[in-house]
Amino acid sequence: MSTVAGGEFSAKAIIKELLSYKSGLLGVGILLVLTALSIYIVVAIPYNKAIEMWRGSEKYWIDVPRYAQPVWIKYFVGKNLPETIIIDSRKGPGVGIYKAITPIHGTDFKQVEIVLSFEYNYDDFPSEVNLFFYAKNYTSPPLVKIYWEKPDGQKILLKTYAIKKPDAILFITIDEEITRTLENFMYSVTKKETEEYIPPQAILFAVDDESMASMKTIKVLKSGSKYYRLIIKGIMQGKDADIDAKLVVYGKVYGWAGTDHLRRDIGLALLWGIPVAISFGLSASLITSILHLIIATISGYYGGIVDSIIQRMTEIYMIIPFLPFLIIISAFYKIDIVILLVVVIVLSIFSGGIKSTRALVMQIKSYPYIEAAKAYGASDLRIILMYIIPKILPPLIPGLIGAVPGFVFLEAGLSFLGLGDPYLPTWGKVINDAYSNGAMYKGYWWWLTLPSLMLIITSIAFALIGFALDKIVNPKLREL
Repeated sequence: MSTVAGGEFSAKAIIKELLSYKSGLLGVGILLVLTALSIYIVVAIPYNKAIEMWRGSEKYWIDVPRYAQPVWIKYFVGKNLPETIIIDSRKGPGVGIYKAITPIHGTDFKQVEIVLSFEYNYDDFPSEVNLFFYAKNYTSPPLVKIYWEKPDGQKILLKTYAIKKPDAILFITIDEEITRTLENFMYSVTKKETEEYIPPQAILFAVDDESMASMKTIKVLKSGSKYYRLIIKGIMQGKDADIDAKLVVYGKVYGWAGTDHLRRDIGLALLWGIPVAISFGLSASLITSILHLIIATISGYYGGIVDSIIQRMTEIYMIIPFLPFLIIISAFYKIDIVILLVVVIVLSIFSGGIKSTRALVMQIKSYPYIEAAKAYGASDLRIILMYIIPKILPPLIPGLIGAVPGFVFLEAGLSFLGLGDPYLPTWGKVINDAYSNGAMYKGYWWWLTLPSLMLIITSIAFALIGFALDKIVNPKLREL
């Protein structure tokens, strides 16, 4: 069988040979999927928008639950975990939305009533409940009463609330007055004093009986064919005054990758981390490999003082502590991903790979056909480009591919240490956020597991391809 090292394989033949190995086929398949996802995310969410979203812009994440697990987890836990429910009166009359404004005769006051209805048939309580008001054209702050009505007919006055700004937010499940009101309601039902903390969202959605007194016994009141209702009744002043409301019942699952402490969809970082990781790893590996090839070829071919200088510089670089030096640079200078790439390349120009490539060059330049080329008057540049590099290039390709995971992990490691690009959503940044916010001991497994899994999958893809290429260019490995 012909070999690449013998110069008899074309690019098409290399690819065909690569795909004949199961490891190569699997690696290429994984890489194609990652490439397709990279193209999709770059087109769907351009760089500037991704940066804006990941930096926690409120308009993107305010309706997203905090610390939510991936949606698919409910198929493994055997429970119908709640998803987020949003009812917005600005969408106009429809299912679950009722709004009426009645002018008070002879005045510029108006009465308003908004009813937001929804079904709730999940097996667990929501994570929180918030109410958003959108008021406009009022001359004095509108005053409203907010009621909560359960499917069993229980009606609770949660709060009397003055809307003091056009975009007011009432955090129902952390409001102190509402919390006391719900605790009093729970006591009126159970007739028991309890020292155990019962979250307000649990009381809002619980069966109204003595089981409410403990989180071990409390039960979800499913609406069935009936509805939960949030009722807003109030008065506002102004000829063109108007009020709308949006109720958000936050679930405990969201998206395919869950959310973090800032309500951000982790899936955004996981997808955007693909092009960042692949481009960084490939660029760093390709550029450093080309530089190594050029420097090693010059060193091995010319020898003498040139070879001596290059070898001494290589030895100096080999004893420089690469990672600590890179950490120092990143710590003193807040660098973006491009500058980080340049720094990594500069610190990797002279490495141990130069010595092994130089050995190949020195071996090849002693071949008879090199002597024949010199006798025919071929220039040094022609000999290097036409006769030496084509011979040493194939054995270097597996090393080039195999080096990609190292650079991918390097970028992730620096981001994990808080020394990478501070704005770009990457896998290392997600892991850093998870670690900083106690994901390991708080049970937010998806926050750490999914980005780590993406790192492993990407590394495996390149490792499998590199392993297959190594067997192609090194025939002695074919039997392994």
